[in-house]
Amino acid sequence: MRGLVLGGGGITGVAWETGLLAGLSVAGVDLTRADLVVGTSAGSLVGAQILSDTPIRELYDVQLADPASGETGLRLGLSFLFRFIAASMVPGSEQRTARRLGRTALRAHAGPESQWVADFVKKRIGAPAWPESRLLVPAVDTETGELRQFDRQGDVPLVNAVAAGCAWPTLAPPITIGGRRYMDGGIRSPTNADLATGCDRVVVIAPITSALRRRQRISVQLAALGPGVRSAVVSPDRAAKRAIGRNVMDETRRPAAARAGFAQAASVATQVAAVWI
Repeated sequence: MRGLVLGGGGITGVAWETGLLAGLSVAGVDLTRADLVVGTSAGSLVGAQILSDTPIRELYDVQLADPASGETGLRLGLSFLFRFIAASMVPGSEQRTARRLGRTALRAHAGPESQWVADFVKKRIGAPAWPESRLLVPAVDTETGELRQFDRQGDVPLVNAVAAGCAWPTLAPPITIGGRRYMDGGIRSPTNADLATGCDRVVVIAPITSALRRRQRISVQLAALGPGVRSAVVSPDRAAKRAIGRNVMDETRRPAAARAGFAQAASVATQVAAVWI
């Protein structure tokens, strides 16, 4: 079984991932045919899009479109990033760290949930049903710090699951599902590659690879899948990093990030094909 892991990385991460997937498709490596897609944060948006009926080339063309006049996107709050780093370095369980960050998320004034669902998520993926291929969207309970995995087996609409999985604290409001409030799955891990259980071939596309805790590292998570699993990890090359820039929520960098991903595909196609095909 083939698994595709799409990591978090904001608006420019969505663009780079989409461009890379489009470029790989041109090179004869179609990752959209995965049996399982694990989409963390921005990766959940990409996962929902590529498993829809929209061809990957059309999704890529959308990323190339110039931002609307005056549209610059959001900006990650540096104060929360510092708190995130500090909380992650304090000894204790991952759930304890997540609970601390959850309290910050609940106290923040990031706007109404309905606006985040409609303006950021729904306009990007529409309101489709869950795809036939399995899409797994991780999110974290703000109160307990526990991981929740959303998929088509439950009764949660896809758009709500993705909104929860993308709800980075202070940037977006936690999303209410079943009386609980959930935040970005990237709080647990930038990729959550260890959720690709049951797969014997796994490709990880990760705009962000750094991790503060050992268990969050991609190599450690892939090793947890078992010794017989073949895997490949693709992260932005130097040109892509320049295109992405420092603010991953900058809409003005989206077209350049998409083009960089498309261009990078040629250099990694052989590596990915060796695992995938």
